[in-house]
Amino acid sequence: MKILIASDLHGSACYTRMLVDNFLASGAELLVLLGDILYHGPRNDLPREYAPKAVIELLNPLADRIIAVRGNCESEVDQMVLQFPVTSDYGTVFADGMKMYLSHGHREVPKMPSGSIYLTGHTHVPLKEDWENGCVHLNPGSVSIPKENSPHSFLMYENGVFSWRRVRNNKEYMQYVIG
Repeated sequence: MKILIASDLHGSACYTRMLVDNFLASGAELLVLLGDILYHGPRNDLPREYAPKAVIELLNPLADRIIAVRGNCESEVDQMVLQFPVTSDYGTVFADGMKMYLSHGHREVPKMPSGSIYLTGHTHVPLKEDWENGCVHLNPGSVSIPKENSPHSFLMYENGVFSWRRVRNNKEYMQYVIG
């Protein structure tokens, strides 16, 4: 299974357009969004081409292929305009015999069996972290407002391999192989 995983779009039509183009070109079956989809939040500067209504128009046609969790910037009104669920704090994806637990990253870490993958956003910084309990924590970074000099990025999963990619040109810059 091929899955594109992204977080922290923050209403940027420019970077969401690039993300959707990457998703469509990749042949991925699912687009996983780890929260903070439409709004920039009071702590962030406005992202390039801030246009939440345009982001809605870009994402809604893909609703049947999107799995999303709520970020700290989501509100109840977001569910009124988005045609895919965005109000759950946690989600799960099963792929290739593996469990991927989804969260924005601002909530308590759920209990997960050893060998699980925990996918979060929130920090806007790409991350690969091995935990003592045998789980792995991955963060795709931010599509629109990267921090700590990281690139505008997302994760691609395929055949047991997670690769961090740049939103602008889909170039891989880091990789994690399961097992």
